[in-house]
Amino acid sequence: MPDPFPLSVTEGSPAGDLGRRISARRSALGLSRQETADRAGMAASYVQYLEEHPGAAPSRSALLRLAEALSTTVTDLAGGGSELQPGPGRAASDPEFTELTVQECRELLSTHGVGRVAVPTVSGPVVVPVNYSVVDGAIVFRTASGSTPSQAAGCQVAFEIDRFDDVFGEGWSVLALGRARTVTDTDDVRHLTERAFSEPWAGGRREEWVRIDPLSLTGRRIAARRGTVSGASGTDGPSPAGPTRRNME
Repeated sequence: MPDPFPLSVTEGSPAGDLGRRISARRSALGLSRQETADRAGMAASYVQYLEEHPGAAPSRSALLRLAEALSTTVTDLAGGGSELQPGPGRAASDPEFTELTVQECRELLSTHGVGRVAVPTVSGPVVVPVNYSVVDGAIVFRTASGSTPSQAAGCQVAFEIDRFDDVFGEGWSVLALGRARTVTDTDDVRHLTERAFSEPWAGGRREEWVRIDPLSLTGRRIAARRGTVSGASGTDGPSPAGPTRRNME
């Protein structure tokens, strides 16, 4: 039977929201279209079709397989969760709760992205999201002078990252405790500028670097046991975590 989605010799650019999300996710995982297709049990030509045709409308079954192959969720691939608070989904039928090791916490933390820093202010603790990177083992972010995140400097703070998957009823969180300080040395600022990955989504002049040296790292993970079925999705198997998305300071 001829392939209804013949694979082009030359790959085109991803088109449409779904295509861009699939392409971005597999690129983040270092997967080719063929490797993605093999994981999902589908033809590479179909993956190319989904990426390059804005009008592509895959079945839910195909999306579930693709989401699992890309260690994400149908909601994230479809873009349905970009404005939703995570957590309203149902828990897995047989969840397993574990404490993360310090090394596991470091590995999760080292993927740059979005975190929340708890800043002590005169009005009480304020939690704000920031785009962060990990450089030389320290959590660093860039902000504007006088902003709420900048007030973390000189204080003992908490910094948290997490990932929650409503489709599979799974998630994890990592908490770092440490002292924050403003980076003022010219060479250190240049080093951070060269090594940091995340840029502040809010834009504008955010030239003040804040560094948090973790004194403790703890984390927790909740996942469906192997072979159990999630009431939210009707499918089994865990979905590894990826960076969360928020509106940034």
